Amino acid sequence: MNETFLARLEQVEQRIAAACKKAGRPRDSVRLLAVSKTKPPEAVREAADCGLRLFGENRVQEAQSKIPMCPNGLEWHLIGHLQTNKAKIAAQYFQMVHSVDSLKLLQALESHAGTTLPVLLQVNVSGESAKFGMKPDEVACVIEAANQMQKVEVHGLMTMPPFSPDPEKTRVHFSALRQLRDHLQDETGTPLPELSMGMSHDLEVAIQEGSTWVRIGTDLFGGRS
Repeated sequence: MNETFLARLEQVEQRIAAACKKAGRPRDSVRLLAVSKTKPPEAVREAADCGLRLFGENRVQEAQSKIPMCPNGLEWHLIGHLQTNKAKIAAQYFQMVHSVDSLKLLQALESHAGTTLPVLLQVNVSGESAKFGMKPDEVACVIEAANQMQKVEVHGLMTMPPFSPDPEKTRVHFSALRQLRDHLQDETGTPLPELSMGMSHDLEVAIQEGSTWVRIGTDLFGGRS
């Protein structure tokens, strides 16, 4: 077991636990997704040896070659932008997709999924042109469409706020996603329990604003080349 990785994991776990306590939430209301993008199978194996089972990848092609070389029994989530023409591969390799950003992509995943596939709808709450994600006012009709599908299930929302070295500046975006989720639950009558938001530098703020999935890469695996 890699003691360095274990020490980093313990630090992240302590931060999550402290943030949950401050927010008055149980620790098990937040899941840690270890973001292993650009890292080799050996790094995933070290993380698995330390007890992690949930891993996030950004690119379908990287995951397609990496996942078969990693330990069995892990759960893989796609968190990066997914092109419609790669939906078939994504449905084969991932147990959850956090980054569905269009009805067209949702329909493609529905046609290729072999079994029930939980997804999150990526919303561009900041309006930043460089970010993927649907506009907040587009989400309700996508949820309504998903409710008529057989395999794809919308479990909640995801967002990527503009990067700021000051975590407090991301709070407004996390709060907006939570408020949108609450509104959509009322409008569509669809349970949306999951909010995927928060990374290494802003996980505390995300948890205070209701995140159920924090996507942690750098603080677990170190910097990326």
